[in-house]
Amino acid sequence: MKINLEFWRQNGQGDSGHFDTHTLANVDEDSSFLEMLDQLNEELFAEGKEPVAFDSDCREGICGQCGLVINGDAHGPQVTTTCQLHMRTFNDGDTITIEPWRSTAFPVLKDLVVDRGALDRIIQAGGYISVNTGAAPDAHAVPVPKEYADRAFEAAACIGCGACVAACPNGSAMLFTAAKVMHLGFLPQGQPERHDRVVNMLAQHDAEGFGGCTNIGACHDACPKEVPLELISLLNRDLMKAGVHGR
Repeated sequence: MKINLEFWRQNGQGDSGHFDTHTLANVDEDSSFLEMLDQLNEELFAEGKEPVAFDSDCREGICGQCGLVINGDAHGPQVTTTCQLHMRTFNDGDTITIEPWRSTAFPVLKDLVVDRGALDRIIQAGGYISVNTGAAPDAHAVPVPKEYADRAFEAAACIGCGACVAACPNGSAMLFTAAKVMHLGFLPQGQPERHDRVVNMLAQHDAEGFGGCTNIGACHDACPKEVPLELISLLNRDLMKAGVHGR
């Protein structure tokens, strides 16, 4: 395949950034999108140019590090992670535009790499439980109804890739925050901090500069792990209960 690429170049937050172009004349349609970027960098290096910086780790759709905006869509035209997107999704002669996540809370470090530390700080604000230190508890020591266990697993499927933020017109991380709040809220172990958790994590969400949620649903549509949109409503319910009970 012949692929024309337009990719974002930016040397940190102080740089206004610009698009560069390059044509790859021999792209294997069975290669992954990241393998195509590897091929791009090999050609750029051979031409004496600086390779384009992009983020990746597991390349198995698990870690969430590979997020890119591809032709205007978070992770590209398919609902999957960027590393699981294959070039057979595109056609010979296509022009592909590649950008980093666009959010005030995700400053660009270089080219296509952004700092997603804001998501880590939201978790640090309350995504934990109180347990006694020492040996791990025995399996099934705390009974959990299957309905709640299943819902907790659905929420815990979030890999923190940030696609919800990139897709949201408001730049909100509410689906991410709801997933990290509610996967503990469904479990008995998460009850002692339940009210403090939702208040503190939402406060951190706002402090990081993420936008507010207006129930558009673009976050769910772009989520590669299909995290349920209803988690946001459940988070709001817990927030109201926290106010009633005074945390």
